[in-house]
Amino acid sequence: MNKLKEKNIFLLDMDGTIYLGDELIEGSLEFLEKLKKENKKYIFLTNNSSKNKDIYVKKLNNLGIAASSEEVFTSGEATTMYLNNIKPKAKIFLLGTKALEDEFKASGFQIIKSRAQNIDYVVLGFDTTLTYEKLWIACEYISQGVEYIATHPDFNCPLPEGKFMPDAGAMIAFIEASTGVRPKVIGKPNAEIIESICLKYGIPKDEMAMVGDRLYTDIKLGENANITSILVYSGETSKKDYQESETVADYDFDSVKDLIDLI
Repeated sequence: MNKLKEKNIFLLDMDGTIYLGDELIEGSLEFLEKLKKENKKYIFLTNNSSKNKDIYVKKLNNLGIAASSEEVFTSGEATTMYLNNIKPKAKIFLLGTKALEDEFKASGFQIIKSRAQNIDYVVLGFDTTLTYEKLWIACEYISQGVEYIATHPDFNCPLPEGKFMPDAGAMIAFIEASTGVRPKVIGKPNAEIIESICLKYGIPKDEMAMVGDRLYTDIKLGENANITSILVYSGETSKKDYQESETVADYDFDSVKDLIDLI
């Protein structure tokens, strides 16, 4: 357990790890305060690309967490960084919310909204404004060989009282059923999101630890990016789920409250 004290950057999933819906998970505020007291950095890392950083900052602030936009990193931002490294100002057909569209425009990309155009990429985010027309056009482009990127693979987005809403992974499944094509995914559990964080913040990977409640995104990211992973049982994953899983965390705890004395 002493090895956790060597970690100076904690990547924190939010829903299910720091809060559930509109309620803080017990001990999460004290956990964040302990990190600051020990001069350790934390970055809230989310796959949810339907919202921009300002929306997350507002939510965290409303929960009593004094977060800034520099402390929030989304799969949407990682995707813009990834594409800017390959083709700045690319023409993109985007399946995403206005918040994600604004983020892509601010990063210099041209957003194309109609079919039969000369585009560079189809990009799929968590599009809560999704229409059949958008899916149809995306499938046309993808079947024609246009490169296809997705911000993240989560099938469902958790809601309070055990409810959920279909997420980007469900939309990926729809497009795959039509075209036979799966996208390159940038967000958790893929190493590209860690590479983007290293680039943006200028921090070394070996000082990082990922803390989250999902095996197939948060903990799998630890395996794929070769960083320390910490599973908490305060969200999606139960102890039974973990016992039956092939994905292995470096550490597992009931919640972040159990980490306070170990960091």
